[in-house]
Amino acid sequence: MRSSGALHCGAVRTRPGRAAKGTGTCWRMRGQLLPPPPLRPGLPVGARCGELPPAEARPGPDSGWEVEVPQETTEMTNREEAEIQISELDLLSSMFPYEEEFIVTDQVALAELKHYVENESAEMPSSKVQFILNVKPEVSNASMVEFSMACALPFKYPTVLPEITVRSSLLSRAQQIHLNSDLKTYLTENCSVMTSNTTQSEDTTFTRLWIYSHHIYNKQKRKNIIDWAKELSLSGFCMPGKPGVVCVEGLQSSCEEFWSRVRKLTWKRILIRHREDVSLEGGGHAEIQKQRKFSTLEEKCFDAHGARGNHMDLGQLYRFLEEKGCADIFQMYFGVEGH
Repeated sequence: MRSSGALHCGAVRTRPGRAAKGTGTCWRMRGQLLPPPPLRPGLPVGARCGELPPAEARPGPDSGWEVEVPQETTEMTNREEAEIQISELDLLSSMFPYEEEFIVTDQVALAELKHYVENESAEMPSSKVQFILNVKPEVSNASMVEFSMACALPFKYPTVLPEITVRSSLLSRAQQIHLNSDLKTYLTENCSVMTSNTTQSEDTTFTRLWIYSHHIYNKQKRKNIIDWAKELSLSGFCMPGKPGVVCVEGLQSSCEEFWSRVRKLTWKRILIRHREDVSLEGGGHAEIQKQRKFSTLEEKCFDAHGARGNHMDLGQLYRFLEEKGCADIFQMYFGVEGH
């Protein structure tokens, strides 16, 4: 199955605490990583950045110990945004495996982005990642033309929209200007930007997590996914291969525990692509079962193919999701409508 759309992300969870370069101590507020608060002039010599003195050592505003505490935020961090960009580039590379289809035009920018994600002390990349998708119609049709889509990912993507330009030698300049104007309008009106999710009360919430992994090959990991889901009374499915897809559903606390265990394993890339939270009226067994789309959690393989037999038939995946009433999830994973 070949697709031609740009990818758009779903929700991800906050990474474990890290200190930004040169800041020393990091603070947490309700589980979210926050940078150390800026200290006003008059900080005593020898005090560490982000360190608060004992309450008795703060006698008044003239003591030099006043601290501005940042407000809690649901904004996505720069590193989270960079991680999502890398995961989407990996997915595009998998969807468009031929060299002439998917071309990263600035390899230095890509290397900087990867270095920033993999190294806690790395500085922000100096340039945006840019790539080109060359799309050819699979069926010869007079109304369909070959085109190229040039895309640049701003530093804040996906909290801001990507910069996309469509070009074709078979379209006039006026046609291309009109097409790109319509495309920009469509993106602005129909594509939402991302922020980190806030959660409802765990005790009364039914949660469904849609997890994306660069690949799932390891047999022990696959066994863990099945066993942990059974232990935590979660249902869903796991599609191994490249990319890997995992869906788990059940009580929010159980889903959070499952994700906590899975993310601690060694992965090239793994994140929550989308999250669904539904408030339960009674919270009883019957209400939980009513919300389930899957009866249990099982591994699903869809006609594996490719040189290593590690690529699944995405058309079959779409039909499976459609049967379960989850067809809209396909576009969240792959950026195109399934069929």
